[in-house]
Amino acid sequence: MKDFIGELMGTFILTLFGCCCVAVSILFGEYNSIFQIGLVWGLGVTLAIFLTRNICCAHLNPAVSVAMVVAGRMPARRLPVYLTAQLAGAVLSGLVLYGLFSASIAHYESVHEIIRGTAASVDTARMFGEFYPNPGDAGISTVSLPLAMCAEGFGTFLLVLFIFALTEDCNVGRPSSDLQPMFIGLTVSSIIFFIAPLTQAGLNPARDLGPRLVAYFAGWGQAALPDAVGGWFWVYVLAPVIGGCIAALFFKYVLEPVNRPSAPHGRRE
Repeated sequence: MKDFIGELMGTFILTLFGCCCVAVSILFGEYNSIFQIGLVWGLGVTLAIFLTRNICCAHLNPAVSVAMVVAGRMPARRLPVYLTAQLAGAVLSGLVLYGLFSASIAHYESVHEIIRGTAASVDTARMFGEFYPNPGDAGISTVSLPLAMCAEGFGTFLLVLFIFALTEDCNVGRPSSDLQPMFIGLTVSSIIFFIAPLTQAGLNPARDLGPRLVAYFAGWGQAALPDAVGGWFWVYVLAPVIGGCIAALFFKYVLEPVNRPSAPHGRRE
């Protein structure tokens, strides 16, 4: 129960901060740069970890939880609780987002003559879930499904790799426990800065799927899905999990061994 409550609360906080920041950017013209939005996402992650790390492992991301199981840091039997709590927290954040801004969304749709559920309503659906190419960047003409998967997978690879590097004892250069949440948040921000122009930088299957489901049932329907070939699943659910697993294996079998202190000269282990 502690794990469930902690993961639910943490995922709710980080998703709420980030999605509401995007909503404010779209509806009110604030936070007009990736730098600003990325910093808010990173701050949300940092605060969510500080809030919950004494309650649970503070993964707050299915890709991180699966990576921990793959690396042998968490038993697989705990995985269903973590995944369920993370998705529930993200859904709850989507509901709160819609409750707070539903009137503003309706006004925005009226002013811009957007009919919810049509292709044009992607403009507002993107405050809930991610899309590729990023609808907010007119400079990107096309981002293919394979490129989007690579971007999300690589971004999550970096995130999970740094989580291991920042928290594992084998890395003697890691920051203190008090600073680790801040550095993880800054890692999220840094990845968003260069991935977001392509895919909005999901990096977290629960953060994408939870609010996206809320948008789907709140009237956006098929417009809440990126394309007709299941891109929302391949790009924002499967690719991050794969990227996280590769990072876990890379750290365990490559970086962790070389980080172990060497035996003194003339002594055999």
